[in-house]
Amino acid sequence: MKNNLNRRHFIKTAATGALGLGVTSSAFSFNILSQYPLKDKYRVAVIGVNSRGSQHIQALAKLPNVEIAYICDVDANALAKGVELAVKSGSKKPPVAVKDFRKALEDASLDAVTIAMPDHWHTPAALLALQAGKHVYIEKPGSHNPAESELLVEATKKYGKIVQMGNQRRSWPRVQEAMKELHSGAIGRVYYARAWYTNTRKSIGYGKPAPVPEGLDFELWQGPAPRKDFKDNLIHYNWHWFWHWGTGEIVNNGVHFLDLARWGLQVDYPEKCYSSGGRYHFQDDWETPDTQIASYNFSNGKSILWEGRSCNARDINAMGSGVSFHGENGTLELLNNSYKIYDNANKLVKSAEPTSNILVNQQGAGFDMDVDHFKNFIDAIDHGQSLISPYPEIKKSVLLCHLGNISYRTGRALDINTETGRIENDADAMKLWGRTYRPGWEPKL
Repeated sequence: MKNNLNRRHFIKTAATGALGLGVTSSAFSFNILSQYPLKDKYRVAVIGVNSRGSQHIQALAKLPNVEIAYICDVDANALAKGVELAVKSGSKKPPVAVKDFRKALEDASLDAVTIAMPDHWHTPAALLALQAGKHVYIEKPGSHNPAESELLVEATKKYGKIVQMGNQRRSWPRVQEAMKELHSGAIGRVYYARAWYTNTRKSIGYGKPAPVPEGLDFELWQGPAPRKDFKDNLIHYNWHWFWHWGTGEIVNNGVHFLDLARWGLQVDYPEKCYSSGGRYHFQDDWETPDTQIASYNFSNGKSILWEGRSCNARDINAMGSGVSFHGENGTLELLNNSYKIYDNANKLVKSAEPTSNILVNQQGAGFDMDVDHFKNFIDAIDHGQSLISPYPEIKKSVLLCHLGNISYRTGRALDINTETGRIENDADAMKLWGRTYRPGWEPKL
Protein backbone atom coordinates (compact mmCIF):
# COMPACT_ATOMS: atom_id res chain seq x y z
CA MET A 1 0.00 0.00 0.00
CA LYS A 2 2.92 2.36 0.78
CA ASN A 3 4.35 1.91 -2.71
CA ASN A 4 0.92 2.61 -4.19
CA LEU A 5 0.65 5.85 -2.21
CA ASN A 6 4.15 6.89 -3.32
CA ARG A 7 3.21 6.24 -6.95
CA ARG A 8 0.09 8.34 -6.59
CA HIS A 9 2.08 11.13 -4.92
CA PHE A 10 4.59 11.09 -7.80
CA ILE A 11 1.88 11.18 -10.45
CA LYS A 12 0.02 14.01 -8.76
CA THR A 13 3.21 16.03 -8.16
CA ALA A 14 4.34 15.52 -11.76
CA ALA A 15 0.94 16.47 -13.16
CA THR A 16 0.71 19.56 -10.95
CA GLY A 17 4.23 20.74 -11.71
CA ALA A 18 4.02 20.17 -15.44
CA LEU A 19 0.64 21.77 -15.88
CA GLY A 20 1.00 24.59 -13.34
CA LEU A 21 -2.37 23.81 -11.83
CA GLY A 22 -1.52 24.22 -8.17
CA VAL A 23 -2.84 21.64 -5.71
CA THR A 24 -4.45 18.62 -7.35
CA SER A 25 -7.45 16.96 -5.75
CA SER A 26 -6.62 13.73 -3.91
CA ALA A 27 -9.80 12.14 -5.26
CA PHE A 28 -9.31 12.86 -8.95
CA SER A 29 -6.20 13.67 -10.97
CA PHE A 30 -4.70 12.98 -14.35
CA ASN A 31 -2.77 9.71 -14.54
CA ILE A 32 0.23 10.03 -16.86
CA LEU A 33 0.45 6.24 -17.10
CA SER A 34 -3.11 5.70 -18.31
CA GLN A 35 -5.66 7.32 -20.57
CA TYR A 36 -8.15 7.30 -17.68
CA PRO A 37 -8.20 9.63 -14.64
CA LEU A 38 -6.45 8.35 -11.51
CA LYS A 39 -8.76 7.84 -8.54
CA ASP A 40 -8.23 6.76 -4.96
CA LYS A 41 -11.30 4.53 -5.18
CA TYR A 42 -12.93 2.95 -8.21
CA ARG A 43 -16.65 2.52 -7.66
CA VAL A 44 -17.92 -0.79 -9.04
CA ALA A 45 -21.35 -2.42 -9.40
CA VAL A 46 -21.62 -6.21 -9.24
CA ILE A 47 -24.50 -7.39 -11.44
CA GLY A 48 -25.86 -10.88 -10.76
CA VAL A 49 -24.82 -12.43 -7.45
CA ASN A 50 -26.65 -15.75 -7.13
CA SER A 51 -23.68 -17.85 -8.24
CA ARG A 52 -20.41 -16.65 -9.73
CA GLY A 53 -21.16 -13.06 -8.74
CA SER A 54 -20.61 -13.90 -5.08
CA GLN A 55 -16.97 -14.57 -5.95
CA HIS A 56 -16.79 -11.24 -7.73
CA ILE A 57 -17.79 -9.64 -4.44
CA GLN A 58 -15.16 -11.52 -2.45
CA ALA A 59 -12.38 -10.66 -4.89
CA LEU A 60 -13.26 -6.98 -5.30
CA ALA A 61 -13.56 -6.49 -1.55
CA LYS A 62 -9.88 -7.43 -1.25
CA LEU A 63 -8.71 -4.62 -3.54
CA PRO A 64 -7.87 -1.49 -1.51
CA ASN A 65 -8.67 0.92 -4.33
CA VAL A 66 -12.13 -0.53 -5.08
CA GLU A 67 -15.45 0.37 -3.50
CA ILE A 68 -18.33 -1.99 -4.18
CA ALA A 69 -20.94 0.70 -4.69
CA TYR A 70 -23.88 -1.40 -5.89
CA ILE A 71 -25.13 -4.95 -5.71
CA CYS A 72 -27.61 -5.64 -8.52
CA ASP A 73 -29.83 -8.69 -8.90
CA VAL A 74 -33.39 -9.44 -9.99
CA ASP A 75 -33.83 -11.66 -6.91
CA ALA A 76 -34.47 -9.83 -3.63
CA ASN A 77 -32.99 -12.70 -1.61
CA ALA A 78 -29.78 -12.61 -3.66
CA LEU A 79 -29.60 -8.84 -3.20
CA ALA A 80 -29.70 -9.12 0.57
CA LYS A 81 -27.12 -11.92 0.62
CA GLY A 82 -24.87 -9.98 -1.75
CA VAL A 83 -24.84 -6.87 0.42
CA GLU A 84 -24.18 -9.00 3.51
CA LEU A 85 -21.33 -10.81 1.76
CA ALA A 86 -19.73 -7.54 0.65
CA VAL A 87 -19.63 -6.26 4.23
CA LYS A 88 -18.43 -9.61 5.56
CA SER A 89 -15.68 -9.67 2.89
CA GLY A 90 -14.30 -6.28 3.89
CA SER A 91 -16.37 -3.52 2.27
CA LYS A 92 -16.19 -0.43 4.48
CA LYS A 93 -19.87 0.35 3.97
CA PRO A 94 -22.83 -1.64 2.66
CA PRO A 95 -23.32 -1.34 -1.12
CA VAL A 96 -26.62 0.00 -2.42
CA ALA A 97 -28.98 -2.83 -3.39
CA VAL A 98 -30.66 -2.36 -6.78
CA LYS A 99 -32.91 -4.83 -8.61
CA ASP A 100 -32.61 -3.13 -12.00
CA PHE A 101 -28.91 -2.59 -12.80
CA ARG A 102 -29.83 0.16 -15.24
CA LYS A 103 -30.49 2.40 -12.23
CA ALA A 104 -26.88 1.95 -11.12
CA LEU A 105 -25.67 2.87 -14.61
CA GLU A 106 -27.29 6.29 -14.15
CA ASP A 107 -24.74 7.09 -11.42
CA ALA A 108 -22.09 9.26 -13.09
CA SER A 109 -19.60 8.44 -10.32
CA LEU A 110 -19.77 4.70 -11.07
CA ASP A 111 -16.57 3.62 -12.83
CA ALA A 112 -17.12 -0.03 -13.72
CA VAL A 113 -19.42 -3.02 -13.59
CA THR A 114 -18.83 -6.73 -13.26
CA ILE A 115 -21.40 -8.93 -14.98
CA ALA A 116 -22.29 -12.41 -13.75
CA MET A 117 -25.79 -12.67 -15.19
CA PRO A 118 -27.17 -15.54 -17.29
CA ASP A 119 -25.60 -15.86 -20.74
CA HIS A 120 -28.52 -14.29 -22.61
CA TRP A 121 -27.87 -11.07 -20.68
CA HIS A 122 -24.09 -10.84 -21.09
CA THR A 123 -23.73 -8.79 -24.27
CA PRO A 124 -26.88 -6.66 -23.86
CA ALA A 125 -25.84 -5.69 -20.32
CA ALA A 126 -22.25 -4.99 -21.36
CA LEU A 127 -23.42 -2.75 -24.19
CA LEU A 128 -25.65 -0.74 -21.85
CA ALA A 129 -22.74 -0.35 -19.43
CA LEU A 130 -20.33 0.75 -22.16
CA GLN A 131 -22.86 3.22 -23.51
CA ALA A 132 -23.15 4.64 -19.98
CA GLY A 133 -19.37 5.17 -19.93
CA LYS A 134 -18.46 2.27 -17.62
CA HIS A 135 -15.60 -0.20 -17.84
CA VAL A 136 -16.75 -3.82 -17.98
CA TYR A 137 -15.56 -7.06 -16.40
CA ILE A 138 -17.76 -9.75 -17.92
CA GLU A 139 -18.02 -13.39 -16.95
CA LYS A 140 -17.43 -16.02 -19.58
CA PRO A 141 -18.67 -16.39 -22.23
CA GLY A 142 -19.65 -12.74 -22.69
CA SER A 143 -22.17 -13.68 -25.36
CA HIS A 144 -25.08 -16.01 -26.05
CA ASN A 145 -24.12 -16.44 -29.72
CA PRO A 146 -21.37 -15.49 -32.19
CA ALA A 147 -23.18 -12.38 -33.46
CA GLU A 148 -23.15 -10.97 -29.94
CA SER A 149 -19.43 -11.72 -29.62
CA GLU A 150 -18.79 -9.69 -32.75
CA LEU A 151 -20.99 -6.87 -31.47
CA LEU A 152 -19.18 -6.71 -28.15
CA VAL A 153 -15.80 -6.52 -29.89
CA GLU A 154 -17.06 -3.60 -31.99
CA ALA A 155 -18.37 -1.92 -28.84
CA THR A 156 -14.98 -2.08 -27.12
CA LYS A 157 -13.54 -0.18 -30.09
CA LYS A 158 -16.36 2.35 -30.28
CA TYR A 159 -16.60 3.28 -26.61
CA GLY A 160 -12.92 3.03 -25.73
CA LYS A 161 -13.41 1.35 -22.37
CA ILE A 162 -11.72 -1.62 -20.71
CA VAL A 163 -13.51 -4.95 -21.29
CA GLN A 164 -12.02 -7.95 -19.50
CA MET A 165 -13.48 -11.45 -19.57
CA GLY A 166 -13.60 -13.65 -16.47
CA ASN A 167 -11.52 -16.57 -17.70
CA GLN A 168 -9.42 -16.12 -14.58
CA ARG A 169 -7.09 -19.03 -15.23
CA ARG A 170 -5.05 -16.74 -17.46
CA SER A 171 -3.97 -14.90 -14.29
CA TRP A 172 -2.94 -17.99 -12.31
CA PRO A 173 0.84 -18.16 -11.78
CA ARG A 174 1.35 -21.80 -12.77
CA VAL A 175 -0.78 -21.40 -15.87
CA GLN A 176 1.35 -18.47 -17.01
CA GLU A 177 4.48 -20.44 -16.21
CA ALA A 178 3.22 -23.45 -18.17
CA MET A 179 2.55 -21.28 -21.21
CA LYS A 180 6.10 -19.95 -21.07
CA GLU A 181 7.38 -23.53 -20.95
CA LEU A 182 5.34 -24.46 -24.03
CA HIS A 183 6.26 -21.38 -26.00
CA SER A 184 9.96 -21.73 -25.17
CA GLY A 185 10.06 -25.27 -26.56
CA ALA A 186 9.83 -27.46 -23.44
CA ILE A 187 8.15 -30.23 -25.48
CA GLY A 188 9.35 -29.13 -28.91
CA ARG A 189 6.85 -28.14 -31.57
CA VAL A 190 3.39 -28.37 -30.01
CA TYR A 191 0.74 -29.58 -32.45
CA TYR A 192 -2.18 -31.04 -30.45
CA ALA A 193 -4.13 -30.06 -27.35
CA ARG A 194 -6.78 -32.11 -25.59
CA ALA A 195 -9.18 -30.25 -23.27
CA TRP A 196 -11.90 -31.68 -21.07
CA TYR A 197 -14.39 -31.04 -18.28
CA THR A 198 -16.30 -33.60 -16.21
CA ASN A 199 -18.98 -33.38 -13.54
CA THR A 200 -21.79 -35.36 -11.89
CA ARG A 201 -24.73 -33.06 -12.56
CA LYS A 202 -28.13 -34.45 -11.60
CA SER A 203 -31.30 -34.64 -13.63
CA ILE A 204 -33.35 -31.44 -13.84
CA GLY A 205 -36.57 -33.43 -14.34
CA TYR A 206 -39.55 -32.10 -16.23
CA GLY A 207 -40.49 -28.58 -15.30
CA LYS A 208 -44.02 -27.67 -14.32
CA PRO A 209 -45.65 -24.28 -14.68
CA ALA A 210 -45.42 -22.56 -11.31
CA PRO A 211 -45.89 -19.14 -9.73
CA VAL A 212 -42.85 -16.91 -9.94
CA PRO A 213 -41.09 -17.05 -6.54
CA GLU A 214 -41.69 -14.08 -4.28
CA GLY A 215 -39.02 -11.44 -4.68
CA LEU A 216 -37.97 -12.53 -8.19
CA ASP A 217 -38.51 -10.12 -11.10
CA PHE A 218 -38.86 -12.78 -13.80
CA GLU A 219 -39.73 -10.18 -16.43
CA LEU A 220 -36.38 -8.46 -15.92
CA TRP A 221 -34.61 -11.83 -15.61
CA GLN A 222 -35.76 -12.66 -19.15
CA GLY A 223 -34.81 -9.18 -20.35
CA PRO A 224 -33.68 -9.38 -23.99
CA ALA A 225 -34.91 -12.97 -24.54
CA PRO A 226 -38.35 -13.62 -26.05
CA ARG A 227 -40.83 -14.39 -23.28
CA LYS A 228 -41.53 -17.86 -21.94
CA ASP A 229 -43.61 -18.95 -18.96
CA PHE A 230 -41.89 -19.65 -15.66
CA LYS A 231 -41.24 -23.31 -14.79
CA ASP A 232 -40.02 -24.75 -11.53
CA ASN A 233 -36.79 -26.29 -12.92
CA LEU A 234 -35.28 -23.20 -14.56
CA ILE A 235 -33.84 -20.85 -11.93
CA HIS A 236 -31.21 -20.24 -10.71
CA TYR A 237 -28.85 -22.57 -12.54
CA ASN A 238 -30.64 -24.91 -14.92
CA TRP A 239 -31.13 -22.19 -17.54
CA HIS A 240 -27.63 -23.22 -18.70
CA TRP A 241 -29.14 -26.32 -20.36
CA PHE A 242 -31.83 -24.53 -22.42
CA TRP A 243 -30.82 -23.03 -25.76
CA HIS A 244 -33.21 -20.12 -25.21
CA TRP A 245 -31.10 -18.72 -22.34
CA GLY A 246 -27.98 -20.86 -22.05
CA THR A 247 -25.19 -22.29 -24.14
CA GLY A 248 -24.48 -25.74 -22.68
CA GLU A 249 -21.41 -27.13 -20.98
CA ILE A 250 -18.95 -26.38 -23.78
CA VAL A 251 -19.58 -22.65 -23.39
CA ASN A 252 -20.30 -22.76 -19.67
CA ASN A 253 -17.05 -24.47 -18.67
CA GLY A 254 -15.38 -25.56 -21.88
CA VAL A 255 -14.43 -21.98 -22.66
CA HIS A 256 -11.88 -22.02 -19.81
CA PHE A 257 -10.04 -25.01 -21.20
CA LEU A 258 -10.45 -24.35 -24.90
CA ASP A 259 -9.03 -20.90 -24.22
CA LEU A 260 -5.96 -22.45 -22.59
CA ALA A 261 -5.64 -24.90 -25.46
CA ARG A 262 -5.75 -22.09 -28.03
CA TRP A 263 -3.29 -20.00 -26.01
CA GLY A 264 -0.86 -22.89 -25.67
CA LEU A 265 -1.01 -23.80 -29.35
CA GLN A 266 -0.83 -20.11 -30.39
CA VAL A 267 -3.72 -20.40 -32.83
CA ASP A 268 -6.66 -18.16 -33.69
CA TYR A 269 -9.58 -19.41 -35.80
CA PRO A 270 -9.84 -23.01 -37.08
CA GLU A 271 -10.41 -23.99 -40.67
CA LYS A 272 -12.81 -26.80 -39.73
CA CYS A 273 -14.97 -27.72 -36.74
CA TYR A 274 -17.01 -30.83 -36.03
CA SER A 275 -18.97 -31.70 -32.89
CA SER A 276 -21.21 -34.58 -31.85
CA GLY A 277 -22.83 -35.95 -28.70
CA GLY A 278 -26.21 -35.89 -27.01
CA ARG A 279 -28.29 -35.87 -23.86
CA TYR A 280 -27.49 -39.44 -22.86
CA HIS A 281 -27.38 -39.77 -19.08
CA PHE A 282 -30.92 -38.68 -18.14
CA GLN A 283 -34.20 -38.15 -19.92
CA ASP A 284 -35.58 -34.76 -18.89
CA ASP A 285 -35.94 -31.15 -20.06
CA TRP A 286 -32.19 -30.68 -20.53
CA GLU A 287 -31.73 -29.59 -24.19
CA THR A 288 -27.97 -29.12 -24.60
CA PRO A 289 -25.66 -32.19 -24.74
CA ASP A 290 -24.45 -33.72 -21.48
CA THR A 291 -21.81 -35.59 -23.47
CA GLN A 292 -20.00 -33.75 -26.26
CA ILE A 293 -16.91 -34.07 -28.39
CA ALA A 294 -15.69 -31.15 -30.51
CA SER A 295 -12.66 -31.15 -32.78
CA TYR A 296 -10.94 -28.17 -34.39
CA ASN A 297 -8.37 -28.29 -37.19
CA PHE A 298 -6.13 -25.31 -37.81
CA SER A 299 -4.37 -24.40 -41.02
CA ASN A 300 -0.89 -24.52 -39.49
CA GLY A 301 -0.95 -28.25 -38.77
CA LYS A 302 -2.42 -28.09 -35.27
CA SER A 303 -5.64 -29.37 -33.72
CA ILE A 304 -7.70 -29.28 -30.53
CA LEU A 305 -10.08 -31.89 -29.15
CA TRP A 306 -12.67 -31.03 -26.49
CA GLU A 307 -14.51 -33.62 -24.37
CA GLY A 308 -17.31 -32.66 -22.03
CA ARG A 309 -19.13 -35.04 -19.69
CA SER A 310 -21.61 -33.24 -17.49
CA CYS A 311 -22.93 -36.36 -15.76
CA ASN A 312 -19.93 -38.70 -15.58
CA ALA A 313 -16.90 -37.46 -13.66
CA ARG A 314 -14.37 -40.17 -14.45
CA ASP A 315 -10.99 -38.42 -14.60
CA ILE A 316 -8.67 -38.09 -17.57
CA ASN A 317 -5.00 -38.27 -16.53
CA ALA A 318 -6.19 -38.11 -12.90
CA MET A 319 -7.76 -34.71 -13.63
CA GLY A 320 -11.48 -33.95 -13.59
CA SER A 321 -10.88 -31.01 -15.89
CA GLY A 322 -7.77 -29.80 -17.64
CA VAL A 323 -5.71 -29.54 -20.80
CA SER A 324 -2.85 -31.64 -22.11
CA PHE A 325 -0.45 -30.41 -24.78
CA HIS A 326 1.36 -32.85 -27.05
CA GLY A 327 4.46 -32.07 -29.04
CA GLU A 328 7.49 -33.54 -30.77
CA ASN A 329 9.39 -34.19 -27.54
CA GLY A 330 6.73 -34.88 -24.95
CA THR A 331 3.56 -33.78 -23.16
CA LEU A 332 2.60 -31.02 -20.76
CA GLU A 333 -0.45 -31.65 -18.56
CA LEU A 334 -2.04 -28.51 -17.14
CA LEU A 335 -4.33 -28.93 -14.14
CA ASN A 336 -5.72 -25.67 -12.82
CA ASN A 337 -2.74 -24.04 -11.05
CA SER A 338 -0.18 -26.83 -11.49
CA TYR A 339 1.42 -28.72 -14.36
CA LYS A 340 3.60 -31.69 -15.26
CA ILE A 341 5.94 -32.27 -18.17
CA TYR A 342 6.70 -35.77 -19.55
CA ASP A 343 9.16 -36.79 -22.23
CA ASN A 344 8.25 -39.17 -25.05
CA ALA A 345 9.38 -42.12 -22.95
CA ASN A 346 6.60 -41.14 -20.49
CA LYS A 347 9.17 -40.08 -17.91
CA LEU A 348 8.23 -37.20 -15.60
CA VAL A 349 10.65 -34.36 -16.38
CA LYS A 350 9.15 -31.60 -14.27
CA SER A 351 6.32 -31.19 -11.76
CA ALA A 352 5.18 -27.70 -10.70
CA GLU A 353 2.93 -27.82 -7.65
CA PRO A 354 0.05 -25.38 -7.06
CA THR A 355 0.97 -21.90 -5.80
CA SER A 356 -2.17 -21.90 -3.64
CA ASN A 357 -3.39 -24.58 -1.26
CA ILE A 358 -7.00 -23.64 -1.98
CA LEU A 359 -8.91 -26.48 -3.62
CA VAL A 360 -10.27 -25.43 -7.00
CA ASN A 361 -13.81 -26.75 -7.39
CA GLN A 362 -16.12 -26.79 -10.40
CA GLN A 363 -17.79 -23.51 -9.40
CA GLY A 364 -14.56 -21.52 -9.41
CA ALA A 365 -11.49 -20.97 -7.34
CA GLY A 366 -12.81 -18.45 -4.84
CA PHE A 367 -11.59 -14.94 -4.31
CA ASP A 368 -8.02 -15.76 -3.32
CA MET A 369 -7.33 -17.27 -6.77
CA ASP A 370 -9.48 -14.75 -8.63
CA VAL A 371 -8.22 -11.57 -7.06
CA ASP A 372 -5.25 -11.16 -9.44
CA HIS A 373 -7.60 -11.22 -12.43
CA PHE A 374 -9.79 -8.50 -10.94
CA LYS A 375 -6.71 -6.55 -9.90
CA ASN A 376 -5.47 -6.70 -13.49
CA PHE A 377 -8.82 -5.25 -14.62
CA ILE A 378 -8.58 -2.35 -12.16
CA ASP A 379 -4.86 -1.82 -12.88
CA ALA A 380 -5.65 -1.52 -16.59
CA ILE A 381 -7.96 1.37 -15.72
CA ASP A 382 -5.73 2.81 -13.00
CA HIS A 383 -2.33 2.87 -14.67
CA GLY A 384 -2.63 1.34 -18.10
CA GLN A 385 -1.52 -2.22 -17.32
CA SER A 386 -2.08 -4.61 -20.22
CA LEU A 387 -5.20 -6.72 -19.86
CA ILE A 388 -4.74 -10.45 -19.31
CA SER A 389 -8.04 -11.28 -21.03
CA PRO A 390 -9.18 -8.45 -23.31
CA TYR A 391 -12.46 -9.48 -24.90
CA PRO A 392 -11.39 -8.83 -28.52
CA GLU A 393 -8.71 -11.52 -28.10
CA ILE A 394 -10.67 -13.93 -25.89
CA LYS A 395 -13.60 -13.74 -28.28
CA LYS A 396 -11.62 -16.19 -30.46
CA SER A 397 -11.81 -18.79 -27.69
CA VAL A 398 -15.50 -18.09 -27.09
CA LEU A 399 -16.15 -18.59 -30.78
CA LEU A 400 -14.61 -22.08 -30.66
CA CYS A 401 -17.32 -23.01 -28.16
CA HIS A 402 -20.15 -21.43 -30.16
CA LEU A 403 -18.91 -23.16 -33.32
CA GLY A 404 -18.94 -26.49 -31.46
CA ASN A 405 -22.58 -25.94 -30.54
CA ILE A 406 -23.57 -24.93 -34.07
CA SER A 407 -21.88 -28.04 -35.50
CA TYR A 408 -23.64 -30.19 -32.90
CA ARG A 409 -27.03 -28.64 -33.62
CA THR A 410 -26.69 -28.94 -37.41
CA GLY A 411 -25.14 -32.40 -37.26
CA ARG A 412 -22.31 -31.65 -39.66
CA ALA A 413 -18.77 -30.33 -39.95
CA LEU A 414 -18.32 -26.62 -40.54
CA ASP A 415 -15.85 -24.90 -42.82
CA ILE A 416 -14.51 -21.77 -41.16
CA ASN A 417 -12.93 -18.61 -42.55
CA THR A 418 -9.59 -18.50 -40.75
CA GLU A 419 -9.46 -14.69 -40.93
CA THR A 420 -12.91 -13.91 -39.51
CA GLY A 421 -14.00 -17.10 -37.75
CA ARG A 422 -17.26 -17.08 -39.71
CA ILE A 423 -18.89 -20.19 -41.16
CA GLU A 424 -18.52 -20.52 -44.92
CA ASN A 425 -20.93 -21.95 -47.53
CA ASP A 426 -23.61 -23.03 -45.01
CA ALA A 427 -26.63 -20.74 -44.84
CA ASP A 428 -28.50 -23.06 -42.48
CA ALA A 429 -25.65 -23.10 -39.96
CA MET A 430 -25.41 -19.31 -40.15
CA LYS A 431 -29.02 -19.10 -39.00
CA LEU A 432 -27.65 -20.05 -35.58
CA TRP A 433 -25.06 -17.25 -35.68
CA GLY A 434 -27.50 -14.91 -33.91
CA ARG A 435 -30.89 -15.02 -32.25
CA THR A 436 -34.23 -13.21 -32.04
CA TYR A 437 -34.85 -10.75 -29.22
CA ARG A 438 -37.77 -9.39 -27.29
CA PRO A 439 -38.97 -6.40 -29.37
CA GLY A 440 -37.31 -3.28 -28.06
CA TRP A 441 -34.44 -5.21 -26.47
CA GLU A 442 -32.30 -5.74 -29.55
CA PRO A 443 -28.64 -5.03 -28.64
CA LYS A 444 -27.15 -2.15 -30.60
CA LEU A 445 -23.91 -0.20 -30.73
